Amino acid sequence: MRKVKVYITLKESVLDPQGQAVMQSLHNMDYQNVKNVRIGKYIELEMEDSADINQQIEALCDKLLANTVIENYRYEIDEEVHS
Repeated sequence: MRKVKVYITLKESVLDPQGQAVMQSLHNMDYQNVKNVRIGKYIELEMEDSADINQQIEALCDKLLANTVIENYRYEIDEEVHS
């Protein structure tokens, strides 16, 4: 089994109202040094190892996990995990 960590973020050209709300709250708390906040998603998967694991992960992200019109994704495959 492999642990896969998927990071999904909005594309730079897409407005992030949730990030803007968090930034405003931080400014209200006197954290004026925060200049930008972008909110994303983090997903962990445990998958059986296979020769085409990268292709499988990309298919999962493209078809379900990420909205590739407005989001980018990247992933990391950790060493084998023992369940």
